[in-house]
Amino acid sequence: MPWRGTRDPYRIWVSEVMLQQTQVATVIPYYERFMRRFPSIETLASAPLDEVLKHWEGLGYYSRARNLQKAAQAVVAEHDGRFPEAYDAIRALPGIGDYTAGAVASIAYNQPKPAVDGNVFRVLARLFLVEDDVAQPKSRKRFEDLAQRLIPEGEAWRFNQALMELGATVCTPTQAQCASCPLSSRCGAHREGRVAELPVKSKKAPPRPVTFAVGLIADPLGRFLVVRRPAEGLLGGLWEFPTFELASEAEAASALAEACAERFGLELETLEPLVTVFHQFTHLSAEYRAFAATPAADALLPGETDDRRWVHPEGLEAFAFPQAHLKIRQALSAPRQLDLGLRS
Repeated sequence: MPWRGTRDPYRIWVSEVMLQQTQVATVIPYYERFMRRFPSIETLASAPLDEVLKHWEGLGYYSRARNLQKAAQAVVAEHDGRFPEAYDAIRALPGIGDYTAGAVASIAYNQPKPAVDGNVFRVLARLFLVEDDVAQPKSRKRFEDLAQRLIPEGEAWRFNQALMELGATVCTPTQAQCASCPLSSRCGAHREGRVAELPVKSKKAPPRPVTFAVGLIADPLGRFLVVRRPAEGLLGGLWEFPTFELASEAEAASALAEACAERFGLELETLEPLVTVFHQFTHLSAEYRAFAATPAADALLPGETDDRRWVHPEGLEAFAFPQAHLKIRQALSAPRQLDLGLRS
């Protein structure tokens, strides 16, 4: 993995943030591309947010990218561009929690700090038969204390990485490779045949189903209306086609027309179904019903602002879109839909 073998705190930090709730295979190309564009804290701190989000596009959990830049700016402003070494100073940076602070402090600076992520939770729970529910915040302290006691003197950087890799590649959630595990002879779960039972993790509430209507609204020049989401909250700062949540009984096309009239003062003349896309968030199970739409002939088109643009199809690539809207955008490549979008 490209982030192993380095003691550069910046590179370690970026990799650990990207790896939060994202698989290694997915992260590698994003990490490499991100590092080519933002090779230092200074370049990340000074970059336009839109560009940072564009390089994060498709990786999900976009608050990570926003906090990454905020933390880089804090490092430049408060630490003269040098990533801090003290654990408390690392922990104080925007978006950095106990795990990330421990990972950077131990791997970059060899400080004896635990770095307990999902992989480490699993290894420790199985090795020591810990039955605490890992989904409960109060359990973290026990696991962190356990990991802290295990760190060999002077080997924190090597030990923490080894523990992470053991969980990622051998002590996996299903089909653990116990036969090749160097700790199997000491593992309580392996000895008692309880590997599949641990760690204990209570189930989350099921995602709430929600339906959105999306308008791919084209003006007479063939440009599409795109709007920027609010800076904070779900998908903050990303661009999207006008999107409105539907009431449970609402008819999508008419609700979209009403919403565009209310939000933009824009009367739509035609609304034709384009594509339906599904996307799973942590707390939402989302359905996006997209329509190719054209304004009425005498409609007054909304003007451009910092958060609202009219963009030709080939120019959409420059904007950072959520994953669902990337899929919707792909529908424009079909000749029939492209004709709908470019009618005058």
